[in-house]
Amino acid sequence: MARAAKRALGYRWHLRRLMADQDMYATTDLGPLLAERGVVLSAAQVYRLVTGTPERLSLRTLVALCDILGCSPADLIEPVVEPARSRAVATGTDTAALKTRTPRRADVGRPR
Repeated sequence: MARAAKRALGYRWHLRRLMADQDMYATTDLGPLLAERGVVLSAAQVYRLVTGTPERLSLRTLVALCDILGCSPADLIEPVVEPARSRAVATGTDTAALKTRTPRRADVGRPR
C-alpha cells in the first residue's frame, strides 16, 4: 500500500477582517468590549490578538470574540490544509572538507 504524504494543518485568523466589518479599526476598540464579557487583556495582548495569528486562545476569549462580532468560531478560524514540503537533499557536498574543520573553544572573558 502506498504511504500517504503528510499534510500540514494550518489556519487563517480573520479577526481583523471581522472587526472591520463592524467598523472597528483600532485595536483599542476591542479591549473594553472583551472586559465587559469578563476577558481582561492588556493593550499589548489585544494588539497581538488582532494583528497576529494566535497559537493559543482560551475558549472564554473565543466565545467573547464571537459574541462581540456576532459570528461563529468558524468565521474567525478557517482551517487550511497545506501540502507537505519535501525535505531538501544536499547534493554535491564535499564531506571531506566538512570533516577537516575542527571546532574551536570559545574564549569568554570579562569585558575590559
